[in-house]
Amino acid sequence: MRSDDLQSRDRLRWEDQCLARAKAGDRAAFGELYREYAPPLFSRVLLPKLGNRPAAEDALAETFRVALERLHQYESRGVSFYFWLVRIAANKATDLHRVKQRTGRALTSLEELLGPLADAPDGPGKALEDKHEMARLRDRVSACLDALNPRYRRAIELRFFEEKERQECADLLDVKLGTFDVLILRALRSFRAEWERTGRPSDPMMFQSAPSAPSGPNDPTE
Repeated sequence: MRSDDLQSRDRLRWEDQCLARAKAGDRAAFGELYREYAPPLFSRVLLPKLGNRPAAEDALAETFRVALERLHQYESRGVSFYFWLVRIAANKATDLHRVKQRTGRALTSLEELLGPLADAPDGPGKALEDKHEMARLRDRVSACLDALNPRYRRAIELRFFEEKERQECADLLDVKLGTFDVLILRALRSFRAEWERTGRPSDPMMFQSAPSAPSGPNDPTE
């Protein structure tokens, strides 16, 4: 696809025909739009913004999911459908950046909580000299994990107790990397909520407030 073709009469006529069929329920017509515009969205918009292929692939899938859901809202007005897709894609890239930043802050908070539980003789656990306090803390963390959704618990175990890289965690959970980032953020928020529900204000290891989850987009094209 060449940029100078986007506003040609033939292209706009082809888009209008595909869109009319797609709005009538013809998935093959939407597939034609996908095949035409997915490659340039991936290479020109998402990959440059996100910097890695897995994240760009996640954002591309989300872009077309949103586009399909909101297709009935789209009106061409003599402008190529591609530019509407670009706007959605840019918003999705921004959303992924936001999730990554918030996940990073939440991971830091959980590391502060779980650090003293390390079993290595020279590890962080050595700093907690009171064996009774160590046992109490272990029991409390275990109880909080038991209360979680099994998928959330597994995400935390893989990332922290087994210390696997994010991509390996995603592979083991059979999800894409961007999906795992969202999953671990939600798992951390659930863990925090359970920790605070069962804790007391005097607890020395009271979990710090984790960031709020990303709110849903208000823009109809996000």
